[in-house]
Amino acid sequence: MKVAVVTGSARGIGNAIAKALENEGFICVYTDIVPQLENVEHYFKCDISSDDDRKALLEYVYDKLGRVDILVNNAGVAPEVRLDILDTTPGSFERLMSINLEGTFFMCQLFANRMIKQMPPYSRIVNISSVSSYASSVMRGEYCISKAGVSMVTKLFAHRLAEYGIGVFEIQPGIILTDMTATVKEKYEKLIEDGLTPIERFGTPEDVAECVLAITDGHLDFTTGQVLNADGGFHLRRF
Repeated sequence: MKVAVVTGSARGIGNAIAKALENEGFICVYTDIVPQLENVEHYFKCDISSDDDRKALLEYVYDKLGRVDILVNNAGVAPEVRLDILDTTPGSFERLMSINLEGTFFMCQLFANRMIKQMPPYSRIVNISSVSSYASSVMRGEYCISKAGVSMVTKLFAHRLAEYGIGVFEIQPGIILTDMTATVKEKYEKLIEDGLTPIERFGTPEDVAECVLAITDGHLDFTTGQVLNADGGFHLRRF
């Protein structure tokens, strides 16, 4: 029995990841902030910015299933209002840090401490960040900072957990067609048409899910801290 936990899996990228893992034989625990989720066997409502919720999720998973083989930290939010960094509010900044960065860090910490005790020891942690972890966007600076922090969280836990055989990976999605990007779809369509990405199309949640499967299929066992770019080649520096 292989068990996966995917945060932010009620919709979008997280939902695609959870379904892909189920198709590969994982028992998947879906978790999000919605009260319930139809047509899934295991769902647990969890706000990852809450320490109590994180601990309750951990206990639910281990009480019900006894182990976790894959933790995918996908849950995250964008600013409610895009503001220039000269106008960003403390409230918006703190909201994104508490969910995107603090939530991811302490999910890694909490589950890693339990994974270390598992037998067999094989486990993986996958953090979903963004190309915004390195690409400046002054109309949502707090989002960029939170995702840059997730990149360092990945490095830190990859370093710390290597001795236990627990690989930690980061996936950096680019322009993915989801509810989060729907409001700026026309803007991104034009940028893609103008050559922003070598692969001239929007990414899909399934494209990101395929990267997760590449990590979980056992072919990356001599690497940790690796970044997989699900971005259509956006990360390339080109003349």
